[in-house]
Amino acid sequence: MPQGPFQTVSLAVANRRTLNITANTVVKPTPGFVVRVSVVVAGSAAGTIHDATTVAAAVTANVIAAIPATAGTYSIEFPATSGIVIKPGSGQTIAVSFN
Repeated sequence: MPQGPFQTVSLAVANRRTLNITANTVVKPTPGFVVRVSVVVAGSAAGTIHDATTVAAAVTANVIAAIPATAGTYSIEFPATSGIVIKPGSGQTIAVSFN
């Protein structure tokens, strides 16, 4: 039996954001989708994005992506099944967009 038209949803367009992240931060404690990360201040070490509900739960085993210690905007486009935690590297200032 044929099905009708499917609704398409672009996850690459974020509807939420958190700016000026300089310390370990839970940006979303529920499942979501990390769209982009902007490194506003490069700092001296790379940061990480975790699929976790709390900062304490953000460990090496649930890293989604590294955040380079280079200023710029990076497309991540990756799902988080638990939540989204940002851990900036030393001296970094981060902005993140997500759903």
